[in-house]
Amino acid sequence: MPPASPSPILRRRRLGTELRRLRETAGLTGDQVIERIGWASASKLSRLENGRSRPDPDDVRVLLDLYGADAALREELLGITQEAGDMRGWLKNYPVMTQQQRSFAELEAGCAEISEYNPVLVPGLLQTPGYAGVRIASARQVGEEAGDPEGTEDIDTEVRARLARQSLLTRTPDAPRYTAVLEEAALGGRAGPPEVLREQLVQLCDLALLPNVTLHVLPRDTQIGGWYLPPTAFSLYRFADPLDPETLAIEGGFTDVMSTEANALNRYKVVFEWLCTAALSASDTLSWLIEATGRLTDTATAPTVAYGSTMAPTQRRRHSGRLTER
Repeated sequence: MPPASPSPILRRRRLGTELRRLRETAGLTGDQVIERIGWASASKLSRLENGRSRPDPDDVRVLLDLYGADAALREELLGITQEAGDMRGWLKNYPVMTQQQRSFAELEAGCAEISEYNPVLVPGLLQTPGYAGVRIASARQVGEEAGDPEGTEDIDTEVRARLARQSLLTRTPDAPRYTAVLEEAALGGRAGPPEVLREQLVQLCDLALLPNVTLHVLPRDTQIGGWYLPPTAFSLYRFADPLDPETLAIEGGFTDVMSTEANALNRYKVVFEWLCTAALSASDTLSWLIEATGRLTDTATAPTVAYGSTMAPTQRRRHSGRLTER
């Protein structure tokens, strides 16, 4: 079961933010700090303040002494330092985890609220095993055709790791508030075989009934704001501890971008509000999902697990990238 506490990665970011704030309050530059405590490299402090390295408790104590942190703050930050270094213990909360799924699991843990939009895919937290398998297998076919294969885990392991993330939606008593806007096109026939799509629609109906989950379907040709077109998929993460910085994840064609920058976050919050306003209400979305499931009932058969067993069609030209698969 995904933990309700933030991941070590988020703890490192929080610690780094606090240490930078203390340094600036003390009126010290990074070079002055390095000189006073005798560290060999300024990059060590930079990595610590940016949450890019596992913090050493002794290093943190030296910095807190230099900055004159009071006893209460000192105790809090040393506790965060301990949490930031226990990656192995944190990962034990998951029955299986892979590198591809880990970066998102690290963001999702400890969340109070998650908001997601995807124009072409069902988000990973909502996917069925069959749908997830098709997505992972099809993405790997692209990499193989391009001569740049991805993923070292077998597809079944990758699917199980993705499903391990999903249990946070039913975690008690601290399940996050989850809202997603799904484009109608993401639920169309191009996404997979009829039996896989039907299973996915049934699961979306079930998830829409959870008290902490709100789903919105955005019909084709619906106007968003002043004819705004969201250029890419994105997710917004707000954490239970208000001092943990809100995080934006933007999905690109070749890589994902994470940001805690306030201006970027505010822009995407506005876009998400527009999307929710333009999309069907939660109740109308449930009706839409039920009707869409009914339309597939006659054609769907029991889903298979032969992910990627069908060869990709021959293309006129080779494409070198893929949408990030979550």
